[in-house]
Amino acid sequence: MSDLTLTPVAIIHTPYKEKFSVPRQPNLVQDGVGVVELLPPYNVPEAVRGLEQFSHIWLIFQFDKVPVGKWQPTVRPPRLGGNQRVGVFASRATHRPNPLGLSKVELKKIECRHGQVRLHLGAVDLVDGTPIFDIKPYIAYADSEPDAQSGFAQEKPKTDLTVIFSEAAQRAVQKQEKNRPHFQRFIMEVLQQDPRPAYQQGQYNARIYGVNLYEFNVRFQFVDETTICVIDIETV
Repeated sequence: MSDLTLTPVAIIHTPYKEKFSVPRQPNLVQDGVGVVELLPPYNVPEAVRGLEQFSHIWLIFQFDKVPVGKWQPTVRPPRLGGNQRVGVFASRATHRPNPLGLSKVELKKIECRHGQVRLHLGAVDLVDGTPIFDIKPYIAYADSEPDAQSGFAQEKPKTDLTVIFSEAAQRAVQKQEKNRPHFQRFIMEVLQQDPRPAYQQGQYNARIYGVNLYEFNVRFQFVDETTICVIDIETV
C-alpha cells in the first residue's frame, strides 16, 4: 500500500481562534459563520463552477491543533459526560489515527474576484485557519437519512444555561455591535454550549474562563450551576 500525501486546497476563516471556543458540531451557533478561501492553484472560478447550485457542502479538513500520533482505540465523547468510553470509530473525536474531520455546512455565496475564490458559509465548527483538503457538494437524496439512528447523539444537545453580562461586558458589546452584528447573541450561543471539558459540565466552580472569539478574549464565570456571567470582553 503506497503512502498518500495530502495538500490543502483551502483554509477556513472563522471567529474561533482556539479549540476551546469551537461548538462541537455545526449549526449550534447561528452567528459563528465561516469563509473558505481557496489556495493556489485551486483558486480559479473553474474549480467551483456549478457549486452555486448546491445549498450545502462537505468539508474534509485536518485537526491541525491536535498533536500528531496521539490517539487511543477508545475515547470519551462529551455527549456521554466525558466518563464513558466508546471506540474511536464510534465517535467524532479529534484524536484519531489520521487527524481528518468531516463537516456539513451551508453554502451561502460564492465570491470570485481579484484572483480569489471564497465560499461564504453558514454556521461552522472549525478553528480559524484550519486546512481544508477537499470540498464536495451535499446531495440530499444520497446523504440524508431522516430515519437514521445516531447512537448517543440522536438529538441536538440541550442549552439550559442562562448567560448574563456584567456592566463592563455590556458596554464592550455595545461598542462592537456596529462592526460585529449580533455580537452579544453570538457570545451567548457559544457559552450556552458550555465549552468546558465534559467532566466539568453540570458542575459549579468559581473559576474564571476565557474564550478567544474574533479578536477578543471573552472572560466568563459560572455564578451557579445554570448561570454564566460574562465578566469582561478584552481586545487580544
